[in-house]
Amino acid sequence: MTAHTLFVTGTDTEIGKTRIATALLRGLVAAGHVAVGYKPVASGCETTSDGLRNEDALALAAAGSPGFAYDEINPYAFEPPIAPHIAAADAGVTIERDVLDAGHARLAERADWVVVEGAGGWHVPLGTDWDFADWASGHGWPVLLVVGMRLGCVNHAMLSARAIAATTRFAGWVANTLPPRQPRLDENLGWLDHAMPGPCVARVPIDPPADLAIRPQAWRDRAVDR
Repeated sequence: MTAHTLFVTGTDTEIGKTRIATALLRGLVAAGHVAVGYKPVASGCETTSDGLRNEDALALAAAGSPGFAYDEINPYAFEPPIAPHIAAADAGVTIERDVLDAGHARLAERADWVVVEGAGGWHVPLGTDWDFADWASGHGWPVLLVVGMRLGCVNHAMLSARAIAATTRFAGWVANTLPPRQPRLDENLGWLDHAMPGPCVARVPIDPPADLAIRPQAWRDRAVDR
């Protein structure tokens, strides 16, 4: 079995990538797919009896299909909540592309879909000479952009979307409404609907249900090779 892959990035950190990635996984599982989340690099982990654990990676594991170990979902885990390349350097670790690729390949052998969640935004570094954009674009994976709907989001969304579309497939974007509600939210949504290089596949309210699911019908056609 060789999975399809969808890469989830965002306009910034703390704008809801995990909320959306888990909703995508729930939608895929509900549609009958074997789906697994992949958080290849995570900082801001807690020390547990089982080792370092990241809240976002645990959420991905809970939302996806059963049968995947935590270490498969999150191969690189760092304790301090700082940029991954800095956390890795502080730990004396080099984030290796081959490790990320091998981890993805192991998941893809057993799933229909792998939903990969990046860290921060599109160009967050993974080392001195490469970043998440290099890695995802190198695989040609389709990318879904999570836009945190708040003041300044239009600029961040357009810059991110254009950067993504320049190097790989832009599968679409999700409007994730953040508190407090953005002034003139509807007008901002209308502008992005008009200007973005792909469709809005979901609009998520400020207080979505805990079991939020995004149906694959909303985005699958743009994410699968034709």
